[in-house]
Amino acid sequence: MKIRELKDWRRRVQRTLRLEAQAVTHQLRHIDEHFLLAARCLSRCRGRVVVMGIGKSGLVGRKLAATLASVGTPAFFVHPTEALHGDSGMFSTGDIVLVLSYSGETEELKRVLSVVHQRKLPLIALTGRPRSMLGRSVDWVLNVAVEKEACPFNITPTASTTAMLAMGDALAMLVMELKGFDKEDFARLHPGGTLGKKLTLRVADIMHKGSENPLVADSQKVREALWVMTKTRMGAASVIDRRGRLAGVFTDGDLRRGLQKDDRLLDRPLRQVMTRSPRTVAPGDLAADVALLFRRFGLDNLPVVDRTGRPVGILDEKDLLEEGLG
Repeated sequence: MKIRELKDWRRRVQRTLRLEAQAVTHQLRHIDEHFLLAARCLSRCRGRVVVMGIGKSGLVGRKLAATLASVGTPAFFVHPTEALHGDSGMFSTGDIVLVLSYSGETEELKRVLSVVHQRKLPLIALTGRPRSMLGRSVDWVLNVAVEKEACPFNITPTASTTAMLAMGDALAMLVMELKGFDKEDFARLHPGGTLGKKLTLRVADIMHKGSENPLVADSQKVREALWVMTKTRMGAASVIDRRGRLAGVFTDGDLRRGLQKDDRLLDRPLRQVMTRSPRTVAPGDLAADVALLFRRFGLDNLPVVDRTGRPVGILDEKDLLEEGLG
């Protein structure tokens, strides 16, 4: 492949990205009273948001419905054709209908809008033609017009669908904020996967405790700590004082370094060789926050200490990696 061809291809790709970026930036001009009132209407919806669209607009609509639902506004997608063949039975009092169509003149939409009007449901439209049939038939029209498509022939929906997608996201985010939807609400709706874990998973949920928590007294010898560490398969042990509070830690790294300097290390009491005042975490700490601590300081293990200073567990880097938080 010739260098000249590669440069030409790169310019074509850059042109597409530049036009789509410009189309999104252009939408800043369209944040008007209609947009804000539509967002307020959606935030007060007592039913569900029924999203409709055909073709590429329909695909954007499916994504918008999913986004709204994920941030606290019940929403679902209905294809206009299916709505004309029974799916309009899913519409209920209190619902709001949100229609996406760049041209605003799609034949199927003309027919389904009459059904919506009969049900007297509020109507919002995202369209690139505010004066189209759709724009004239709704309560709030959100203008998503673009100057030109990224398609070389200015035909294929590219910049227009990108702009519609961005405006849909902007609408959903404003609705989320107007409803006071916060991190706790997000965690409640996303209990699974990495997102849910970042907001809900606590150290207590994954720490090693009970017989899996390596504990040794500061009066015990290093060889005894080594036995406990081997038994629990941990690379560290929490060293406790006479009252059961954390006095320090002893790690396999401490063992290797100590043996290089002291032939009698295994017979030393732990209080002489342990690391004092180690970093610790609490059972209620978010696992995602603790993962950052592990990465920042290059840690392998951390004692988990309760309010009285007693080590109630130990957290290993592998535990975080298994949860996708490493």
